[in-house]
Amino acid sequence: MKSKYLVLPVLISLSTACRNNKENGTSVEKPLEKVVQVPFFNGDSAYSYVKKQVDFGPRIPNSKAHHETLQYLIKKLKDFGATVTEQPFEAKSYDGQHLILENIIGSFYPDKQKRILLAAHWDTRPFADKDKEKPNALFDGANDGASGVGVLLEIARILKTESPDVGVDIIFFDGEDWGERNDDNSKHTLPAGQLDWWCLGSQYWASHKHKANYSAYYGILLDMVGSTGAKFYREEESLEYAPSIVEKVWNHASRLGYSSVFVKQNVGGITDDHRFVNEIAKIPMVDIVHYDPVLGFFGDYHHSRKDNMQIISKETLQVVGTTLLNVLYYE
Repeated sequence: MKSKYLVLPVLISLSTACRNNKENGTSVEKPLEKVVQVPFFNGDSAYSYVKKQVDFGPRIPNSKAHHETLQYLIKKLKDFGATVTEQPFEAKSYDGQHLILENIIGSFYPDKQKRILLAAHWDTRPFADKDKEKPNALFDGANDGASGVGVLLEIARILKTESPDVGVDIIFFDGEDWGERNDDNSKHTLPAGQLDWWCLGSQYWASHKHKANYSAYYGILLDMVGSTGAKFYREEESLEYAPSIVEKVWNHASRLGYSSVFVKQNVGGITDDHRFVNEIAKIPMVDIVHYDPVLGFFGDYHHSRKDNMQIISKETLQVVGTTLLNVLYYE
């Protein structure tokens, strides 16, 4: 029988976290200021939430599967006790499609002033343009989209009954993945006020926050966090905008024994939802995203038919979810 809590650590004298020594650039240990009981993150449960999304089909904007998934996500957040804000908006894709989109915001413990923002995108790319055999095919997006949402739904389930010392806002961004095709070298003129063809939902939310004067202490974005053997390196833009949060997350992972997954090595930056939360909303946000040092960012499943449930690992989901819970409950 599994314990309800993952208790880390038992003795204050044994609990450690890293801090950066500015003089020589090395990490040294210091005691954590408090010891807390961290709820147990259930990787099986997170996996089931990933599968449920995939079962709807590719969550391509304007599709039936997209609409059905929208209703499912709203219901789950409400079932878990969140105050839910729906943020519908419209946008134009790079190839001229008129997209009906919606961000979903679930707020937990809205009376708490110190707030942490957790986010993932819930839409699926409309074509497998990196697939060598069928670049126009649809694909499941099990890792690219559904995995981050699955982890956050499991965290939402836990937040219903186990209150941290901070308030938590979960945002599911829409329209993240309808950027230019991998083989498209033509230039497309962006609509006025739009900064990129990618990450439409985060651009919209950052400019039209769901609550007047909303801010958060910091944010964490999840993207492609469920594949077998995934590794998460310290991404350049995360280090630029939120270096202390990078340290916080990766140090918790190291303390938990996950340093082979959360690798303390710096890599280049990417365009992802955290960029617009950082630049427009002015909330420091880091990106936990799969990096393959051989291929560059992402794995060989990226934007291909390989991105299905066969690559999803309950163990990876549990590592990411456990790390996030430690970050939250140690605040």
